[in-house]
Amino acid sequence: MGLLQQEIQRAMESGEFVPNFQPLVDLRSGRLEGFEILARWQHPVLGLLMPSDFVPIIERYSQPIQLTSRLLEQAFAAMQSMPVHLGLSINAVPEQFRDRILLQTISSLAEQTGFDLHRLTVEVTESALFDDLPLASAIAEDLKALGIRLALDDFGTGYSSLLHLQALPFDEIKVDRSFVASMVVSPQSRKIVAAVVALGQSLGLRTIAEGIESIEQSELLTGQGCEIGQGWFFGKPVAAAELTVLVAQYSRCSEAAPIPDHTAHTAKSMPSRRAAAPSPLRIPVKSLTPLQNANRRAIAGDFSQKKFA
Repeated sequence: MGLLQQEIQRAMESGEFVPNFQPLVDLRSGRLEGFEILARWQHPVLGLLMPSDFVPIIERYSQPIQLTSRLLEQAFAAMQSMPVHLGLSINAVPEQFRDRILLQTISSLAEQTGFDLHRLTVEVTESALFDDLPLASAIAEDLKALGIRLALDDFGTGYSSLLHLQALPFDEIKVDRSFVASMVVSPQSRKIVAAVVALGQSLGLRTIAEGIESIEQSELLTGQGCEIGQGWFFGKPVAAAELTVLVAQYSRCSEAAPIPDHTAHTAKSMPSRRAAAPSPLRIPVKSLTPLQNANRRAIAGDFSQKKFA
């Protein structure tokens, strides 16, 4: 075993890999809907490391299921004290859709912790589906049978998204952050995002936009009918110990500045196919919650780290 493998294995056994939680927010109501799980490495010498520093190494040495297992175990435990309508989302690396270990791992951890798998979404990129689409489809169906939702991540950046949308039982599509980043200044990007959202609505899929950093982006996405947003505008990822405070902040802000919620749903209550959403409600700056305004001001100061959000 090489030095890098030894260091990764030591960190796994020492519990140095931890989840951070990035808010997923209903764009119409400002309501907190859940969190995406993001990996962090609390290295004893180097400090807090971001995924780009270690995930490629873990994938190279075929250890991603160990990382996923440790992140989910901690995340499931942290969510036991959170409101039941809040869900979790986690990325699956391509090789986890080439065998059934992911399925077995999730099922076992949920049984151990008592976590309701209707609250979990597994995000899949198109690269996870290229090698063996029939096997990936079978694994996806098994995940769905457990109550787990499926999301197609980075939609629009691959070569055969429509084929995969047809072949697998997805519940959500995620608009890639590259389109969101340029949509304020690029009419072409706005048209692409509008097309993705319209496609999601026609298929009964929930649409989620990544990388939202400004009120302008949030307003455009809301106007186009996108349902869920995430990014530094709504809050940077936080550790498990900070979840209670974050949830309380969102709860207070919702009470202080209520916005009509026409599309609120939970993983249990949302039908797999539904009618198109009602006409969108735009949210002006003055209607932002205090928490969103604080996040808006913080973006400039945290610019150097936002690519890891």
